[in-house]
Amino acid sequence: MEVKEAIMAFSQSEKIKAGLIWISQTLELLKGLPEKDKKGADQVSHALLHMIGHEVSLARAIAGKHEWHEIEALIDRAIIMMNSGVGQEATMHLTKALSITTTIGHRAMSLLKEKDLL
Repeated sequence: MEVKEAIMAFSQSEKIKAGLIWISQTLELLKGLPEKDKKGADQVSHALLHMIGHEVSLARAIAGKHEWHEIEALIDRAIIMMNSGVGQEATMHLTKALSITTTIGHRAMSLLKEKDLL
């Protein structure tokens, strides 16, 4: 990984990690909502998950290959789960995506520290 790529990977990984945590928490909150409120909350969750997916696509384009494609696939699976009405099951895929994102960010941060840029 080159320095420029590491900077972009680190930056994107932090944004994506935050988004994955937010959406996971949102899905947990969805479980406790009254039925009349679930449709609107579900639409917001979908929008948020799609925004995170766009950030992952951007990361793949600007920050090198890494495992971004795996994260995209996991987000796609989470969207399928949400569309199927079992959004709680999406959390498992989002947790895996978070783990991979954290690994990418850690590798990038390590390189930046090694180069005394962090």
